[in-house]
Amino acid sequence: MERLVTRMRELILHINGKKYASLIADHTTLLEFIREEGGLTGTKRGCDSGHCGSCTVLLEGRPVYSCITLAVQAEGKQVTTIEGLSGEGGTDGLHQIQKAFIDHYGIQCGFCTPGMILSAKALLEEKSEPTPEEIREAISGNLCRCTGYTNIVRSIEAAVKERLAAKGGGEGCPCKR
Repeated sequence: MERLVTRMRELILHINGKKYASLIADHTTLLEFIREEGGLTGTKRGCDSGHCGSCTVLLEGRPVYSCITLAVQAEGKQVTTIEGLSGEGGTDGLHQIQKAFIDHYGIQCGFCTPGMILSAKALLEEKSEPTPEEIREAISGNLCRCTGYTNIVRSIEAAVKERLAAKGGGEGCPCKR
């Protein structure tokens, strides 16, 4: 019988601005590295097949499913997890999107929330005034079994409105026009 040989390698990843180094197997996923080597458990393990979005993180600012992304693919790139948003452009140590999810009931069980918030952040970095349809498209790769999405979309719209108001952008969210 043939034995499978697992190749190991030293990997250094930059997650939330901090350097993490570890000896890992070549087949280690980004999700496994983040949770096990980084100790960052905000990124959730759901389907392990890229269908639910609960493991969404930002890789160089773009949302990726960390359960189907190899850790080695993130080498030399910046990874942002939900923990990396704390204190970024918000109040009470929360990012404004996180605060909007709390204030507008975009969270129920919370399992999908980190992926939803990171998908929303990527959208808002790309488009400062997304339409409701663009918001729905941006979160379409993230499944929620609790909320029915209405309050999630409202939460993102509220974050848009708050960002625009903070920049002196008038009435805010185009979704109310």
